[in-house]
Parts: sequence; structure tokens; C-alpha cells
Amino acid sequence: MRNLDRIDRAILAVLQVQGRIANVELAERVGLSESACLRRVKQLDELGVISHYAAHVNAGSVGLSGTVFVNVSLADQREESLRGFEAAIQSVPEVMECYLMSGEVDYMLRVVVAGTSDFERIHNQLTRLPGVARVQSSFALRPILKRTSLPLR
Repeated sequence: MRNLDRIDRAILAVLQVQGRIANVELAERVGLSESACLRRVKQLDELGVISHYAAHVNAGSVGLSGTVFVNVSLADQREESLRGFEAAIQSVPEVMECYLMSGEVDYMLRVVVAGTSDFERIHNQLTRLPGVARVQSSFALRPILKRTSLPLR
């Protein structure tokens, strides 16, 4: 990874909050010419520093007002068991994030749901995935902090 300078960090700070900002305005905000700013953004894209552009959709506005954190334990931790679960979890669209964990559980998932009956369906689906031995769930009551911008130092 290349070292990011002050200008790169300024560009990224703006784009994390305003992904659709016009290059003219971005250039003005970070103190570059339009062409230099466009070159920098293109380079950040090509280097993979900017992974993608997306719209953040309000989950509640599309009927997915519930968030459930799910801990999954597998029957064993052999490489083929991990690969099998990781391939299978890709087919569950309600799973927004999946992390391989250290400690007592193997995976932690963040799942979006319409309600408890919706989660029951997803829970049943999760328990049938390859290698799953145990599923523990906790419903989030409300979000306290939800950031989408990385701290750029």
C-alpha cells in the first residue's frame, strides 16, 4: 500500500461522506485543480484504496427494521469445514456481514430482518448450512453508533 498524503486523506474524507460530489466541488474543497483532483481519485480507485461507491439505503424504509447479531459455531474447524461454511453463507442475502472470529465462536454475523418470524426463517436456514453445530442470536434494540467513514490519520 502506498502512503497517503494530506491531499489523498482530504479527498477520502470528503468522498466517504459525499460519494456523489462533483469533481469541480471536490477539487475546490481539497485545494487542487480539477484535472489533478480527477487524477488523484482515479489513482485511489486503481490502487484499491477506494473499494466501491454505493448508496446507503435506510433499512427501515425497505421493511428491514431489525438487526440480529448471530454467533455461529461449527462442528470442527478444519479448513474444508471453514471453506464450506464461508461458501454457503454467501447465499443468504440477509447476512450483511460475516466475520471469522477468535474465541468461543467461529463466526459472527450481522443479519437484517423484517421481524421475528422473518428471523425464524433465516435461523432455520443458518442451522442447515454445512458444518453448523450451534447458532446463538441477539436482537439489537436500537443503534447507538453506526459509522460509515473510516478514521483517516
